[in-house]
Amino acid sequence: MIRINLLPHREEKRKARRQQFYVLLGLVSVLAAVIWFLGFSVVNGQIAAQNEKNEFLKREIASLDKEIDEIKKIQEQTNALLARKRVIEALQANRTETVHLFNELAKQVPEGIYFRTLVQTGPRIAISGYAQSNARITTLMNNLDESPLLEGSTLVETKAEVVAGRRLNAFSITTVITRQTTAAPKPAQGKK
Repeated sequence: MIRINLLPHREEKRKARRQQFYVLLGLVSVLAAVIWFLGFSVVNGQIAAQNEKNEFLKREIASLDKEIDEIKKIQEQTNALLARKRVIEALQANRTETVHLFNELAKQVPEGIYFRTLVQTGPRIAISGYAQSNARITTLMNNLDESPLLEGSTLVETKAEVVAGRRLNAFSITTVITRQTTAAPKPAQGKK
């Protein structure tokens, strides 16, 4: 005998496929949600780690900026101290200059010359005084030029004047001090 199946087997297969589809759709949705959540978590973790690195770098940059400012202040203080040191060294090197100048002037002034004023402005010296003759003024200028401390003597003015009943020549001379270097001389070594 022939058996005929009258049950709606196509509908049951469709129903089973639909159930499989919904189950697979649910599983795929759950899997997609899990993958999205994991990706979101990983990306957020990386962003948080990068933000921490950025904050660390900002703190370090701020501390380095403070150190740079301190270094600049220290350099300014150092430069100021070095400038003061140079001024003190210059003063120290030239502190005996006035004594040497007066000694040199005493040596170089010929008889018959009398100084009225002596004004120093930097290395330039203005001398004014009286002389018994113009020849003595010329001798004074030559002596000043030959001096190791003075150079560049220039006659500014000379004129005849009567002082205390005597006829004298008033003069004005400018000269320049040559700055001496303060290199310490090497001690002479004796022969044995």
